[in-house]
Amino acid sequence: MARTALGAREVLIAQKRIRKVLNRIPIIRSESLSCRVQGDVWLKLESSQPTGSFKVRGALNALSGLEDLSGGIVTGSAGNHGLGVAFAAESLGIKGVTIFVPETAPEAKIRRLQAFAIDLRFAGTTYEHAHQAAVEFAKQQRAVYIPAYDDEKIIAGQGTVGLEILEELPEIELIIVPVGGGGLIAGIATAVKELAPSVEVVGVQAQASPSAYLSLRDGTPYDPFDHAETIADGLAGGFGAKPFYLARSLIQRILLFDERVLRECVYTLLDEERIVAEPSGAVVIAPLLEADDTLRGKQIICVISGSNIETGLLREILFEFSER
Repeated sequence: MARTALGAREVLIAQKRIRKVLNRIPIIRSESLSCRVQGDVWLKLESSQPTGSFKVRGALNALSGLEDLSGGIVTGSAGNHGLGVAFAAESLGIKGVTIFVPETAPEAKIRRLQAFAIDLRFAGTTYEHAHQAAVEFAKQQRAVYIPAYDDEKIIAGQGTVGLEILEELPEIELIIVPVGGGGLIAGIATAVKELAPSVEVVGVQAQASPSAYLSLRDGTPYDPFDHAETIADGLAGGFGAKPFYLARSLIQRILLFDERVLRECVYTLLDEERIVAEPSGAVVIAPLLEADDTLRGKQIICVISGSNIETGLLREILFEFSER
């Protein structure tokens, strides 16, 4: 596998493109979480993006400047990447968009996708099924395939989150990032570690899908990855080769959390901060809830990556924890 040469320069270029369409996403201080660690905890609200997820950043960067689109564009997604591609295509005036999602994709994400002028198709029950269906479609129709995470332009676009963090909080010591395919953490780590080497970058994953944890432990990217069932659909599946080779020496550690903790994170953000977050994004506060002594007294920012949670799941979690 060829190593990527992506650096902060490419992330800065991506930022210039993205700012033509997207506004800066707010960072807020969490009083309750700050008290838990006796430090300063900040939340980067990517959940407030127009698609409800950070994925729109990478999609806008990847679609900018595409030339031969006679066969259209296509992607496979668990939901949020598809929303990012649909929004980016609409913003850039690109037609002929086909998006494959698994039949098990959350209804909240399906409804949002159906609001765009795209050809929405279903394939299998996992992200990997949707990805393979999209790859095959691209071959048959000569469409441009837009990867969900294993692509330098996608990674550079996601890395703009890191630039915004440093611009607003140059004193930050630790960035906690949710990890699925790896595009977000690889992009953030690339930008941040080049510009501010002392900043720690820590990833969090669902215990049901520990692909990044195992990839870094074993020194090889596991993608695809056969994961167990999890409510964090955005974190389920493999850890991409390009994110792995780019960020393996830049990530301090990957932490794993079970489904009970994922649900507690969703509840805590809503109850204490009035923030609606899907499990894949809420999980970043898990290390703070676990009272990890290594976090005490630090300047920390948690990237809340998405808000597209099923109403039924949210209601279930609220009932479960409010009864305690």
